[in-house]
Parts: sequence; C-alpha cells; structure tokens
Amino acid sequence: MTTDGAGGARPQISFDGVLLLDKPAGMSSNGALQAVRRLFGRVKAGHTGTLDPIATGLLPVCLGQATKFAAGLLEADKIYDGVIRLGVATTTGDSQGEPIAQASAAGCLERLPSALAAFVGEIEQLPPMFSAIKHRGRPLYRYARAGQSVERTARRVKVHALELISTSGVDVSVRVRCSKGTYIRSLAHDIGMRLGCGAHLRALRRVGIGRLRIEEAVPLDELAALSETQRLARLRPADILLCDLPAVVLDRSRAQALLQGRAVGRVAAEPLGCVRLYDEEGLFLGLGAGAADVLAPKRMRAPSVTGAAVAAADVT
Repeated sequence: MTTDGAGGARPQISFDGVLLLDKPAGMSSNGALQAVRRLFGRVKAGHTGTLDPIATGLLPVCLGQATKFAAGLLEADKIYDGVIRLGVATTTGDSQGEPIAQASAAGCLERLPSALAAFVGEIEQLPPMFSAIKHRGRPLYRYARAGQSVERTARRVKVHALELISTSGVDVSVRVRCSKGTYIRSLAHDIGMRLGCGAHLRALRRVGIGRLRIEEAVPLDELAALSETQRLARLRPADILLCDLPAVVLDRSRAQALLQGRAVGRVAAEPLGCVRLYDEEGLFLGLGAGAADVLAPKRMRAPSVTGAAVAAADVT
C-alpha cells in the first residue's frame, strides 16, 4: 500500500502492457528502461532489443506480465534510418570512436548505388568489438574498452532493403530493413570499405520493429510530464508483440484448462505451431502450441489479469 500524502492509503497499480518509447540520444537502452520503471512505480519490466546510446527511436518496453512475451519482437525484422559519413572509418564504427583511416570521398557518391546493392540479401557480417555479444562470459565492449581485441565469428544476417534517401556533402542518408542481429555500424563500415574511402555511422534512428512504427511511440520527456492515468493510457496490450502469429479463440472450458497448465484437444481447423490464444470475449490469454490433435499451453498470462492494467492491494 502507498499513502496519498494526507495519511490515507491508496492501492498501487499493477501495470501490464507494452509502452512504445522513443528513446532519446545519449541514453543507454537500460537507462531508458530504468527511467520508465521509475515512472510506472518500479514494476517488472524489460525491453525488446538494444539501441546504442547514440541511437534514437523505437524501444518497446514490456511491463508486468507483458515481459513473458518479449521474445516475439526479438525475432522481428527492424527498420532503421541512418546517416553514413564517408571518408573516415572509426574504432567503433560510429561517431563515438577514434578515426582509424581517412581518405578522400571524391567519386564515391557515383559508385554508391552499386555499393549499397551489394549488401542487399543474405550477407556475412563481423560483429563490432563495441557490442554486447559475449566472449568467455564477458561482453565484447569490455575487451574493447581495455584496448583488447578478440577473435570474432562472422554472422549471417539478411538485409531486405537498403534504400538511398539523400546525400549532403559526405553524409549519406539511408533506410535499412533487416533481420535481427544486424549491426548498422558494421554495415556502414563495410560500405566504406567497399567504396575504398572508409565510412562510419554518424546517426541512427530505429523507426520500425515488426509491425510497430515510431509514429506510435512517446518520447521519454513527454512520458514524464504525463499523469499516472495518462501514462496508463499509453500502454498497449501484450499481444501486439505477437501480431504475426495466428490466433485461436477458445471456449470457456478450453480456456480455463490452458490457463491451469493443461493441454486440450486441438480443433482440426486450428493452425499448428505457435499461436495466440484468446477467450470468447477477445481477452488475450497467452501462447499455445498446436501439434497433431493437441493444443498445449506454452506461456500463459496469470488468470487474474484481465486488462492492460489492474488495481491490486499490493504489488511486489
């Protein structure tokens, strides 16, 4: 319980849902997450995909039980708007690093369309040293900060589209639609290497994850200025994390069984594999797995939670 400032007690609110945050530049993704947690009463929370501190843009933050379903967006494609500066390669692949190579960018713009086209499709990409990928239990950026370099294995990622938006001097604006695990810093570096002039990422903004778009997000400073009720209104239901999965509507008895952790018979018309589960009133219940003649619970919401947020006598 908390007090209302006049000695009276008021119930805390248990927040459950997804906040679409527009992360500011200069803040880590974890820093943004902790700021959101403070605004929502230190509820359990997690984000769905790290953004570098220099990057801005879409950072979905899952609150309460929505954290159970965060993995759905981790697998989704991403869309980025980036500014690549030609002529200088850096230690980090972005503007925060020290220059390691410089060359004239003269003539590079003419070759840019063909260079960009070479990176569309499945490509091998070497993760940057300044990344959270772990080597022997330690993230690579810790080795990099200590001046060490470790052997890394190239990863196969997919760039679905790499569109040239505009150019201004040696700055090139692009839009990238790519698979999970794609490092735009590495992409900028590799484009510079192909052009022969070197390059680094000067600015980055994530504008899409799966079907979610930056236009739906709220900047952190605006969120902080809202009342508790207004913040609550910004929460989206947890199933937006899973909108690419097929949906199954359950009658009351099947819904109750799955919420209790018991498998039920699968109706022939229901899809196989991972599915979103709903009751007859349209309430999202969780994830199920359809196989042969059985529909089994995979990850379910607590039966007592019936909306984006519910009042509770106490929240731990």
